[in-house]
Amino acid sequence: MSETTGLRIGRVADLAGVGVETIRFYEREGLVPQPPRRPSGYRQYPPDTVDRIRFIKRAKELGFTLREIRELLHLRTSSGGRCEDVRRRAESKVVEIEGKIRDLEAMQRALESLIAACQRDAPVADCPILEALSGPEAR
Repeated sequence: MSETTGLRIGRVADLAGVGVETIRFYEREGLVPQPPRRPSGYRQYPPDTVDRIRFIKRAKELGFTLREIRELLHLRTSSGGRCEDVRRRAESKVVEIEGKIRDLEAMQRALESLIAACQRDAPVADCPILEALSGPEAR
């Protein structure tokens, strides 16, 4: 079978840099169409499946959820979509990431404060880190 007519799942996985189970997961999630089966029973993926999986992989690396990726894929293939539609989603993702960064920085400051209050020689019963984790505001 030539790669211009179809690819087996292992080859798609190798070319896209993902595992076979990832491809099956994307199929179940509707991100990758299920390919036709050859008479031998093997699935025969069209070559553009590799590009689609790479797109999904890159979008995930940028923080897009599977739902958001599904929307981006739809925009990518729809004739009525505009770049502005994609831009708005990317801008929204930036705002979300900025919020996560602020949250992580607050967590870092809180931990640094607890670490600074920790006396290394003190018994574990007096550990401010453990006390903070079991205090009422921790719940």
